[in-house]
Amino acid sequence: MKSLIFLLDAAPQAAQQPSAGGSMSMWIMLILIFVVMYFFMIRPQRKQQKELQKFREGLKKGDKVVTVGGIYGEIIEVNDKTALIRVDGDVKLRVDKQGLVKDYSEAAADEYKK
Repeated sequence: MKSLIFLLDAAPQAAQQPSAGGSMSMWIMLILIFVVMYFFMIRPQRKQQKELQKFREGLKKGDKVVTVGGIYGEIIEVNDKTALIRVDGDVKLRVDKQGLVKDYSEAAADEYKK
């Protein structure tokens, strides 16, 4: 019985002593997780957004483009926020520049081949 009381008294004292190495390794692991997330997720996404913005700012008459919805067309007119594209024959659509995602002109095709 005395040994049981001794164990019960010793248990709270052992639980109160923090391990110094455990908390430091936890912080190191958290920092490493954020660093890996930055280099594998955030950084490539920002690069892709910058390239897409550069593409949209450089649109000009005659470029062959694809919309987000998968509609292929040729740019006829470009404004600040919109572009007029010819889809087929006399069919023309005015689309928001944010809806244009790819360039299929010959210059872009040569660039993709490299």
